[in-house]
Amino acid sequence: MKLITCPIHGARPIAEFIYGGAIQPMPDPHTTDNAAWADYVFNRQGAPGVQSEWWCHTPSNTWFIADRDTQSDIILRTYLFTGGMGLESVAKDTAKSAPTSDQW
Repeated sequence: MKLITCPIHGARPIAEFIYGGAIQPMPDPHTTDNAAWADYVFNRQGAPGVQSEWWCHTPSNTWFIADRDTQSDIILRTYLFTGGMGLESVAKDTAKSAPTSDQW
């Protein structure tokens, strides 16, 4: 059984998760032309390698980011998103600072 580590709930079966798509910075809606919007909405990077992706632990509705090697399908790390919509500061790595069950 394949497991994914939720930053809040720990390792859980993959059946409890849904894939939300690769992270890509959204262009500025006030300055972007139609061609750039179409590229943002419809085109994806398909080359194998490490990419950051949105995932959701559906029982808790916890959205988080996973860095996954798309060639080997191995998730390298998971963490909560803490940045703005521009994705400039992507996230805080919770692997070292995840709350323990007694902190809830």
